[in-house]
Amino acid sequence: MGCAEGKKFDLVGIEDRYMETTLDENGILKTISYKNDENFNFAYDVVDVMAKKCPDKLAMLHISRDGRERRFSFRDMAKYSNMAANYFSYLGIRKGDKVMLVLKRHFQFWFSLLALHKIGAIAIPATNLLTKKDFEYRFKAGDVDAIVCTADGDVSREVDKAAHTNSKLKTKIMVGGARESWHCFNKDIRYFSANFSRPENAPGGDDTMLMFFTSGTTSYPKITTHNYRYPLGHYVTAKYWHQVDPDGIHFAISDTGWGKALWGKIYGQWLCEAPVFTYDFDDFDAKEILQMIEKYHITTFCAPPTVYRVMVHLKLENYDLSSLKNVTTAGEALNPKIFEKFKDKTGFDIMEGFGQTETTMLIGNIKGMVPRPGSMGKPNPLYDISVMRPDGTMADPGEEGEIVVGTADGTPNGLFTGYFSDEDKTSSVWYDDYYHTGDTAFMDEDGYLWYVGRVDDVIKSAGYRIGPFEIENEIMKLPYVLECAVTSVPDRLRGQAIKATIVLAEGEEGDEHMKNDIVKYLKKNIASYKWPKIVDFAKELPKTISGKVRRAEIKKNDWAAGQEDVPTVATEEQPDEPESSSGDTDET
Repeated sequence: MGCAEGKKFDLVGIEDRYMETTLDENGILKTISYKNDENFNFAYDVVDVMAKKCPDKLAMLHISRDGRERRFSFRDMAKYSNMAANYFSYLGIRKGDKVMLVLKRHFQFWFSLLALHKIGAIAIPATNLLTKKDFEYRFKAGDVDAIVCTADGDVSREVDKAAHTNSKLKTKIMVGGARESWHCFNKDIRYFSANFSRPENAPGGDDTMLMFFTSGTTSYPKITTHNYRYPLGHYVTAKYWHQVDPDGIHFAISDTGWGKALWGKIYGQWLCEAPVFTYDFDDFDAKEILQMIEKYHITTFCAPPTVYRVMVHLKLENYDLSSLKNVTTAGEALNPKIFEKFKDKTGFDIMEGFGQTETTMLIGNIKGMVPRPGSMGKPNPLYDISVMRPDGTMADPGEEGEIVVGTADGTPNGLFTGYFSDEDKTSSVWYDDYYHTGDTAFMDEDGYLWYVGRVDDVIKSAGYRIGPFEIENEIMKLPYVLECAVTSVPDRLRGQAIKATIVLAEGEEGDEHMKNDIVKYLKKNIASYKWPKIVDFAKELPKTISGKVRRAEIKKNDWAAGQEDVPTVATEEQPDEPESSSGDTDET
C-alpha cells in the first residue's frame, strides 16, 4: 500500500487537486491558476494526505552535525507534528498566538512548523544569530507569545535576557537540551498522542499562517505576513524552477531562520511529492556540501551565489555529481563570470531566480528556458510583473525601472498580505493596485529581466542613475578580486560619486598601482559615467546575518565622514557632466 522509498511510485495527485497549468508550444509554463484553496492548510491537505495515501514515502533525509542519518517518511511527519500539536496545545498555545522558531536545521523545525499550522498559531522563523537586542525588538514588534529554540550556543541565554523586558512571552520551549524555566521539547513530546483531528474551525485560506522579519539593511526589520495560501505559491518554485523529482531528492542550503528555507525545504517540494535533504551544519564547507551531493545522490540543488563563488575555485572534477539534474540560485544577483566558470567545470547552467520575503519566486529561469548569464529570467506566470518608471508609467524594453506586481485582478497566492501592525509601511509599497518591490531592473526585447539594484542602492551622479551591479560584475572579472561592493560617496560637482570597495583574493596585496590598473580596466569596459572615482581595499565587506552585502553600511560611513576624508584615485578622463541624455539620466 505504501510507496516504498527508492522505488517508482504512483503520484498521489496533490498537484492536480490544487493547480491548473498550461504550457506554451515549447513546453514552458504559460499560465497557472488555483482551485480548492479556500480552506487550504498545508499540514492537513498535503502532509496528512501523503501520510494516508503513501505513508512510507520519504519526506526528508536528515543528516546531523555528527553524521547521523535520519529518514522521515510522510507518516513520520504526520505523527510527530500531531504529537507536537498536542504538546503545544497542552502548554496553552492557541490559534492566533505568535510562536518564534529558532531551530537552525534541526529536524524538530518541521515537526513544530506543521504543528503550528494545525493549531492555527502563527509561526515566526528566526535565525539563531540574533542577540538580546534583536530578540527584544522582535518580541515586542511581533507580539510574540512563545518561542521554540535550539539549545545550541548562547541563543537561549540571549532569549532569557530579552524576555525580562517582555512580559507577554509566556512559553519557552527548548530543543536538544535543558535549561531552567524552559520546557524540554525532546523529552516532553514523547508523552503526547500521535492523533490530532482536524477541527471544524481549522485554520486555512486567508488566515495568517506565517510572519517573517526582513533583513533590515536600512532600518529596523519589517514584519511580513503570509496566509495559508502561501505554500501554493511555491508550486512553481519547486516544479518549474528547482525542477524537483518525486523519485529524487532536493537539497537547499538555507537555514530555517530565513524565508528562503521555505522556498526549498518543505512547501513546494512536498506539493510535488518530492523528498528534501537537510544537512544540519554550523560552519559552511563547500567540500562537505559536494560530498553530500555525491554520497546521497542529490538530484536538484539550490544555493546562494556565494556558495557557487566558492565552489568554482575547487577541483569539482574530483566529485561525482552525476546524480544532479538541475542547479539553482537566488538571494542576490549571480555574477555572469561565476555562471560561466561553473558551467565550464560541471556542464550545468545555474538557473537563477528572484523573489523577496514578501513573495515567492517572482522571476526565474524555469524549465524549458535557456538562461542568459546575468539575467534573472522571465516573470513567473503566477504574477503580473512589470517594470515601472518613477512617474508610474511602464518602461520600454531596455529601460531601467522598478519591478512591480500588479494586483488589480486579485492577490496571487504567494504574495504577502501586508506588514504586521503597520498599515503605513504596507501602503507605502502597495498602492494603486501595484506592489512595489523596491528592486530595479530592465527587461530586454525577449522578456528577460536584468537586475540593476535596490532603489536605495541606485547612485545618482551628475544626472545619471547608476545601478551598482553592472560595475560590480565587471570588477569581479579581475582574477585577483574576491568580492566587491559599489556605493556612492558625496561629491561637490556630481552630488554623488562612485566608490568601489574591493576584497582581494588570498595572497593578493592592494596598492596604488593595483587601484590604477582597476580604473584603467574599467575605462575600457564600462561607460565613462560609471567609472569609480574611488577604489578602496578592505579585508571584508559588511554583511547581513543572511550573508548579503550591506552596501548601506558602507555608504553611511562614507557619507558621515564627508568627501574630504574619502581618498580618490586619478580618473582624468571621467566627465563631470553627462555626455548625453540617454535612458540612464534622472529627469525627476
